[in-house]
Amino acid sequence: MNFEIAFGIIVVFLLVCLIILFCGLLIKLYIHKVKKYTSLIYQKDIEFQKTLNTAIIETQEQVLKNISQDLHDDAGQQLTFINFQLEHLKLDSPELESALLPISQSVSQLSSSVRGISHSLNNQLLLHHDLLNAIKAEVERMRKMKSIDIHFTCTDDKKKEFTSQEQIFVYRIFQEMMNNMLKHSKASQVDVTIAITPFFKMTVKDNGKGFDTTSGTNRTLGLRSMVERAALIGYRLEIDSMIDHGTTLTLTENSTN
Repeated sequence: MNFEIAFGIIVVFLLVCLIILFCGLLIKLYIHKVKKYTSLIYQKDIEFQKTLNTAIIETQEQVLKNISQDLHDDAGQQLTFINFQLEHLKLDSPELESALLPISQSVSQLSSSVRGISHSLNNQLLLHHDLLNAIKAEVERMRKMKSIDIHFTCTDDKKKEFTSQEQIFVYRIFQEMMNNMLKHSKASQVDVTIAITPFFKMTVKDNGKGFDTTSGTNRTLGLRSMVERAALIGYRLEIDSMIDHGTTLTLTENSTN
């Protein structure tokens, strides 16, 4: 009798152990399934965000292209017509030539500025030229428009092949860097440095008022846009700033690209 009781206890104990083990396996499988499903959802969300960001940026590029075309076809032609009328007026009334000369020069300068802005907005023009030359041209345009000392340095003389997406995104990020600096930094000097090897690296440093990088309120739409653009092409944007000590923005190509 004692043997049967002992045997029954052992059997019950083994059954309980098997049930616990089976439940443990079920829980483990369930947790694994949940983790896998969560990971899949997270990956889908990342892909959706990338697709959405790409669509937004493509829309922005199309808008910029349309504005560029309007500036070239409408504003540019009107300025050309005004200049043409001024030249005719000079011929018809030679005595007014000295008075009309400053106006004519101003119209010519405005026409040149409009043409430069139109070119900088159109990514098709960028894709037909070297990225570094496009950045140099943008620096020259800004030098003429703003009374600020801009230094440009490229530490390599080697050529680098960029994809069309890289060219557009890097150029737009550079434009956004410069626009933010011109609008907010109150800087008197800006240094733009580009390195090609071993990986692309662009640094824009100013001596402006700087800002507190730990404050979320200073993460403007422009800064977020630059960070998102950089991530979409596998680049990284670092922001280093301190109040009264200027700001340094560094765009770096990831070594895994």
